[in-house]
Parts: sequence; C-alpha cells; structure tokens
Amino acid sequence: MDRFPDDWLVALWGDHLPIQRCTVHKHRNLLAHAPKHIHDALTEDDRDMVYADTAAEVERRRKAFLRKWRLKCRAVADSLEESGGRLFTFTRLDPSQWKSARTTNAIERLNEKFRRRIKTQTVLPCAETVPMLLWALLASGQIQMRKVDGWESLSQPLEPMPLDLAA
Repeated sequence: MDRFPDDWLVALWGDHLPIQRCTVHKHRNLLAHAPKHIHDALTEDDRDMVYADTAAEVERRRKAFLRKWRLKCRAVADSLEESGGRLFTFTRLDPSQWKSARTTNAIERLNEKFRRRIKTQTVLPCAETVPMLLWALLASGQIQMRKVDGWESLSQPLEPMPLDLAA
C-alpha cells in the first residue's frame, strides 16, 4: 500500500489524529478507476454519499456505494475502501464546518502561496523560521486566508468516528 503524505503525522502523533482526505481528489481518483461510460453514475453516487446531511446518512450511503460498486467496478470500491475513515473525518465536526472541511483546497492553496513566497530562499536557517515567516506573510497581507465556514463552532471537540469497515 502506498504511503500518504499524512502518514508521517500519524507516525508522530498516533492513529487518533483526525486527518481529512480531500473528497474532490478522491472523486477524481474514483473516476480514474472507472470506464468513461459509468462516470456520470459514479459521480452521482459519490456526490450523494459525500453531501448527505448527517453522519449517519453519510455512513449509510457509503455502505450502499460499496455494495453497488463492488459489483459494477471493483477497482472503484477498492479505491474508496483504501481511504478508510480519512475521507469522512469531516462528519466528526459540526455540520456547519462540513463545507470547508470536505476538501483540502484551502490548505493546498495556502501551501502553494507560501512556497511561491519562499522560493528564492533555498534554505531556511532553522525549523523555527518557517512559522515566523508564515506569520509575517499573513500579517503583511502577502498571503490571505478565507474564513472557514462554521468558524463559530471551531472550539467544539471532535465527535468519535465509528466506521464500519466491513460494509
């Protein structure tokens, strides 16, 4: 099994670290595993699953997705199973935050802007320089972040996430 960039976080912080895999990137990955003639049906089923209104409904639709796609295109089901619970970590948050948490695009955009700003500096003096430089770029307005949907409830603890992997 391929290692993901977030595996080093798990190695450092343990398995209880809540990591969200990007649902948009997973959707593209699912399409890559399917023949073109079933892309529309796959897209509809994926959207229904990811954009369900409650965590229980997301889990119910995930199970139905796996049952259906194991028969239609095993590679699609295997790809979804490979992501495990990391694709649905957003359901542990307050529902007002789901829109922002489903995708990692905001984080990727921040990383891209940060890399572009520090590209001329091939070596930073020490690890402590990175957060200081990031803060300076944010404070100066050279990097801007958008407000996270549901930011009012960010202080709430995450819900435990039971995931039936035997779906």
